[in-house]
Amino acid sequence: MQEDFRLIVDLVSVLAVAACGGLFAALLKQPVLLGYLIGGMVVGPAGLGLIKEVIQVETLAQFGVAFLLFALGVEFSFAELKKVKAIALGGGGLQIALTILTTVLVCGLTGAWGALPAKGVFLGSILSLSSTAVVLKCLMERNETETPHGQVMLGILVVQDLALGLMLAVLPALHEPGEVIVVAVLTALVRIGLFAAGAVAAGIWVIPPLLRLLARTESRELFLLGVVALCLGIALLTESLGLSIEMGAFVAGLMISEVEYADQTLTYVEPLRDIFASLFFAAIGMLIDPVFLLQNIELILGLVALVFLGKFLIITPLVKLFRYPLKTALIAGLGLAQIGEFSFVLASEGQALGLVSRRVYLLILGTTAVTLMLTPFVLRVLPAVFNFAESIPWLKPYIAGEGQALDISEDLPFQDHVVVCGYGRVGKNLVKLLQQHNVPVVVIDQSESRIQQLRDAEIPYVYGNCVSLHVLETAGVSHAKGMAIALPDPMSTRLCVKRALELCPELDLVVRATQDKNIELLYQLGAREVVQPEFEASIEMATHLLTDVGWTSGLLQQEMQQIRSDHYLDFRPERNADEVSRHLQQATQDLNRRWYALPADSPLIGMNLEEADMRYLTGVSLMAIRRANGEEIDYPNNQTKLAAGDRLLIVGANEELAALEEFAQGKVGVPGQNSACQWVAVDGNSAVLGKTLKDLALDVQSGIKVQAIRRDGKFIRSPNDNIDLRTGDQVLLCGSLPSLNQIQPLFAVVNAIPLAIPQVKAKETETVKEIRG
Repeated sequence: MQEDFRLIVDLVSVLAVAACGGLFAALLKQPVLLGYLIGGMVVGPAGLGLIKEVIQVETLAQFGVAFLLFALGVEFSFAELKKVKAIALGGGGLQIALTILTTVLVCGLTGAWGALPAKGVFLGSILSLSSTAVVLKCLMERNETETPHGQVMLGILVVQDLALGLMLAVLPALHEPGEVIVVAVLTALVRIGLFAAGAVAAGIWVIPPLLRLLARTESRELFLLGVVALCLGIALLTESLGLSIEMGAFVAGLMISEVEYADQTLTYVEPLRDIFASLFFAAIGMLIDPVFLLQNIELILGLVALVFLGKFLIITPLVKLFRYPLKTALIAGLGLAQIGEFSFVLASEGQALGLVSRRVYLLILGTTAVTLMLTPFVLRVLPAVFNFAESIPWLKPYIAGEGQALDISEDLPFQDHVVVCGYGRVGKNLVKLLQQHNVPVVVIDQSESRIQQLRDAEIPYVYGNCVSLHVLETAGVSHAKGMAIALPDPMSTRLCVKRALELCPELDLVVRATQDKNIELLYQLGAREVVQPEFEASIEMATHLLTDVGWTSGLLQQEMQQIRSDHYLDFRPERNADEVSRHLQQATQDLNRRWYALPADSPLIGMNLEEADMRYLTGVSLMAIRRANGEEIDYPNNQTKLAAGDRLLIVGANEELAALEEFAQGKVGVPGQNSACQWVAVDGNSAVLGKTLKDLALDVQSGIKVQAIRRDGKFIRSPNDNIDLRTGDQVLLCGSLPSLNQIQPLFAVVNAIPLAIPQVKAKETETVKEIRG
């Protein structure tokens, strides 16, 4: 009884310290996973020594891995696995083989460990595994499980997890002759094959009726109990077959993934997964000996560097070899460069078999622990690293845009069409409706299976990443009537919006928001319309019901349209200013952002955002304003006025940020290759004073367009030809740089700020002479 009570105390202690560590990490804006690891290290045997029943805690912590992989299996279905089957099976298998081979060669060349190749194969097996739990947790926190790099990493990790069973089966035979190892491998493969066949059969004939029976009881507790029993039962079955508990849990999830109750299963299991996962990571922390780490810090850091560099150099070329963009390959290479938590299992088995000494075992644990702790930091800083890389001219073509189109249909329209990004359920229905109304469409997708569906349906397509400027250009976004983005990944959606508007600032862009907190962000980036599927379902259901109880159709449509015009504000949960600001900062990490201080003498001061029109004229998107008094306005609306002392949070390409800086200073801002815009003022001595725009005929004489006039605090957009120019008018001129340069003598530049272009010659041009006359 005393031991049972001790275990309860230990469990409470571990969960409490994991919660405290996670909270501390969250307050420091670090991954909570780091807090779990540090918390376990503090209370573990090498720390304060508060945990007495370490073995029991570690045993219970295995439930964390089981539930993590079970949930992954439910989400990562066979259909999803088919998307990356080439890189998963081919790339994952090659990665494991190359890692083991490289390790054996390095051990042979350096003379490490003496007996080869057995010990080299053992060490290579440990190094070949990456952390499913850590990578999956990081991807889920950043909503990147559906991104190209997320799919690639998860596909490789699945193969690594499946290979773990083979490694555990072969490990005891490493001391034996080569024939015994071959027999062990063949035996393990037969076991895996028999288990896979049984799993497929059960997934077709046993699991669906069992879940239907549990669901028919309408008991949440009974359904959860049945699902957990199924998960752990299959996990134990794989253990008895000489495979691994982890493989069994993952396969159990895959068996449920194709059943109609998959979403319900995932909803019920997620709380268990999160609790036991935190226990698992804290248990890993307890294995870390901080004293040993400090005493061998130089050696461990050297090993960590070798592991990161070696795995990166193996994985990155492999992913690129399978025709993925360089950016995807780099992220996958860095994201999988750690040693996985399952390596602890292999290391423990190796120590028990005498393959490694106690010191080497501790070095493996230390190196593994450090790589696990570094991984969240690496994945977090990658967006900033790529933003910096894109700012280097010679690197940008390789990093930005994620590559060229892989394939293009022959009958691609190039004018007055609609571009649809993503051919999932939403995209497929959208294309069907557009075609029914004879609207030409071009679909962009990067899934081979979906591209094949488009080929079969004879729908024009571009095979590539919607984030790529090259792919968007190939799809004819610059000449499209409109564009719809129906991607499941928030990060790719944001980048796609930004880059599409770089090509065509006036593009009619409608976007699906997978999360309600992204609605304002997408509008701020320039989307014309943002649709939230769950909210739209609520609107349609309410419209139907209210019509039945007597509401008029016209009044209902007007009210529902008002809800959409208000960006679903009535439906969205209330969030305080800190939460909104924190999400804004996190979301814009993937974009090229900076804080820009508005100059004190800027002509933009006093204008509202609709008048300044920074997105159209320079390409940047304004996300927030920080006032001189410390007030912060997140997602400012069009009527928000710019004031002296404002600092602007803006996102855009480097050339767009430079254009804004010129524009805000009253200089020429260059939003495109052949266009520029400039604010100028009409003074009492101006040659254009009193003349109408028709008299000046700037567009005819020099190709200059008067985009807007600001007069007496009022903003006149696209003024008509009969308006005359008066003293004090601020005029926005847009056209080519040489033409603006020629027209400059007719106007006095606002605040007399010198232009950032070559000065006009003293001799008047013919155009200026004509206007003066």
